[in-house]
Amino acid sequence: MPTRPTTAVRHTCGPQERASTTSLRNVIDRVLLASPRGFCAGVDMAIKALTWMIQAFDPPVYCYHEIIHNQKVVKRFEDAGVVFVDDISEVPPGEPIMLSAHGSAPEVVQDARDRGGYVVDAVCPLVTKVHHEVKTRAAKGYQIVYVGHEGHEEAVGTMAVAPEAIHRVDSARGVAALPEFQEPVAVLAQTTLSHREWEGVLEHTRRRFPDLWQPSISDLCFATTNRQTALMEIAPECDAVLVIGSANSSNTQSLVDLAAEAGCRRVLRINDADDIPPDLSGTIGVTAGASAPEDLVRGVIERLAPAQGTEEVTVIDEDEYFPPPRNLRDLLA
Repeated sequence: MPTRPTTAVRHTCGPQERASTTSLRNVIDRVLLASPRGFCAGVDMAIKALTWMIQAFDPPVYCYHEIIHNQKVVKRFEDAGVVFVDDISEVPPGEPIMLSAHGSAPEVVQDARDRGGYVVDAVCPLVTKVHHEVKTRAAKGYQIVYVGHEGHEEAVGTMAVAPEAIHRVDSARGVAALPEFQEPVAVLAQTTLSHREWEGVLEHTRRRFPDLWQPSISDLCFATTNRQTALMEIAPECDAVLVIGSANSSNTQSLVDLAAEAGCRRVLRINDADDIPPDLSGTIGVTAGASAPEDLVRGVIERLAPAQGTEEVTVIDEDEYFPPPRNLRDLLA
């Protein structure tokens, strides 16, 4: 499991020559690079699983929803023969199907299996834990307050586990609007929430329902929390922070919000180095959402070419590993 250093560890790399393709007008003094950043264990598992799928089967391989929320990664898989669909009925019978890392509704999983092809469920184990908690609490007669973002694939899949017993909220106002339940009440969370989002709603839920049940181990993804902690370490020192990730990535947007809350005057979400504005200067912080690959980070740093080098600031060492689904491992054994 990851272990936290007593203090943040800083490692400096030397200055880089500015890439000839850059359009930056001002000199970047240094880059503070947050660590951990980028791919989490769940995303790494899903990427590996889909890569194995396209090795095991002739194209096309179908994937229900984007495998992760990163357009660059999705495009690479599309170029390799993966077809992403938002409805299982779009998959021809008998074709191989991958279910995304965000978790799928039980009826979606069953529909995929009924189509007769090879089905691999690449759901993150942390999301599976929440699905299990929903199923267990609902079976025990609880009403469940679920803190999550409307329309997010993870939230949609989780809500579908026990739709008759679950109520999604994302704010104190949402908690206040809940009915007076006669049954016991439990609270669960979308794994990619920031602590700020979760704690605020949780406090209001506790006040509204004093006998509230919540899991002994937090539903929040440890990797999401670690990336937020690393960013908070560097953001106050930066003239600007660049958060690498796609617009539809929940944890990427949480990083953007947190950097601004930490006092950084300028925070930008970018897809890659081509999105870097030309007027940056001074100390620039760089991090990446859990769905952003490391090659995008390297490209950004090369484009910035800091005169005084790059300082990597590590707040925790992550060594968590999630193996690909067993049926896929057995297939390739």
